[in-house]
Amino acid sequence: MANNAFTNMFRIKDLRERILFTVGVLAVFRLGSVLTIPGIDAKALTDFFKSQVQGNAFVDYMDFFAGGAFSNFSVFMLGVMPYISTQILMQLALIIFPSLKKVAEEDGGRKKIQSWTRIATIGVALIQSYAVTVYAAGIPGAIVIDRFAYTLIAMLTVTTGTMVTVWLGEQITNRGIGNGISMLIFAGIVARLPGATWELVRMVQSGDLNPVFVIIALIMFVAIVGLVVYEQQGQRKIPVHYAKRVVGRKMYGGQNTYIPFKINPSGVIPVIFASSFLTFPLQIASSIGPNVKWLNNIATFLRPHGIWYNIFYILLIVFFAYFYTQVTLNPTEIAKQIRENGGSIPGIRTDKTEEYMQRILNRLILPGSLYLAAIAVLPTIIQNLFGFPQSISMLMGGTSLLILVGVDLDTMSQIEAQLKMHHHEGLVKKGKIRSRNL
Repeated sequence: MANNAFTNMFRIKDLRERILFTVGVLAVFRLGSVLTIPGIDAKALTDFFKSQVQGNAFVDYMDFFAGGAFSNFSVFMLGVMPYISTQILMQLALIIFPSLKKVAEEDGGRKKIQSWTRIATIGVALIQSYAVTVYAAGIPGAIVIDRFAYTLIAMLTVTTGTMVTVWLGEQITNRGIGNGISMLIFAGIVARLPGATWELVRMVQSGDLNPVFVIIALIMFVAIVGLVVYEQQGQRKIPVHYAKRVVGRKMYGGQNTYIPFKINPSGVIPVIFASSFLTFPLQIASSIGPNVKWLNNIATFLRPHGIWYNIFYILLIVFFAYFYTQVTLNPTEIAKQIRENGGSIPGIRTDKTEEYMQRILNRLILPGSLYLAAIAVLPTIIQNLFGFPQSISMLMGGTSLLILVGVDLDTMSQIEAQLKMHHHEGLVKKGKIRSRNL
């Protein structure tokens, strides 16, 4: 037991406290996901969703990221999606408006941008929470108090719940293990797996699903997990040689190293960004759509299992893969740092370093983003080929696998780093767990 990695995790005080803190925060998050907002009759809500034999594609889609909190009309029903949507808009604004980028580069500018992002998140959450109140009004018997009072209370409760969720995510990042926002999405997906598995078993027993199709889908599930791990770990190494420098009586440099460019530099971020970017108009259109003709048309056009939704989904994944990589791996900045430290890439002129690195990144990003897109749309393919319900197909492949595997690798890499820092063996005896740097 002395070399047992699991035991060692709880022997190290700092690591033990971080793990227990993360588990505690996730428990609070799950508790908030089942607390129905004031003014809603939970029984009427449950009966309404049970009466929909074919399920509700929009609700299943929203529940996917909120871990079932949306169908419960809970205080955390919007999850962290308003915050992610606002982050995307803010990152785009930094590129579009030079003055805003200048503010971000000033001393303390990043904190100022983060504060503005949180304030803007409140506005986005208020809009989405109002759409929720309109959607709930269409459920018979769901609202048990005055409509105006319900609208006001629901908007305040859901918006507050969203900001509390963001705060919980930040606490995990600072005091726990893993990336907090991603861990909350991870927890929501994991929480729905037992229910989806039971529903799958029930449908096989009742004859609604062919067992052969289920076996094929499970084989695909295992194969995709392997492919996701292989793709997340893959990298292209750019060799860099640093010239020798004499400073006083000491000689520095003269070493060979490399810059690791991942096959998919942005990890699963493009998938989360693309989903969040589509969630906002989809929720507004689906919630208010029945009362407004043109919004109803948009809701039909952007239905989650439709062809146009998936086309936009693929395009957005590719776009955000390029966008996020340029933000986090700026070839201009990397080339500048190499030159300032007396480095060079063998066979490449110093003034061509930036161009060379940009070309390498472009060759990596396109196939990597298309690979992500192919896995992300897999649930729709499974649903259409084998007749799986959307609630099951979304959890058995695509986005859920990317998030589950990616967050797991990221968390394991942090735990392994903590273990090795305290002179213990890592989680794996062979090879190395590489973080995807969420």
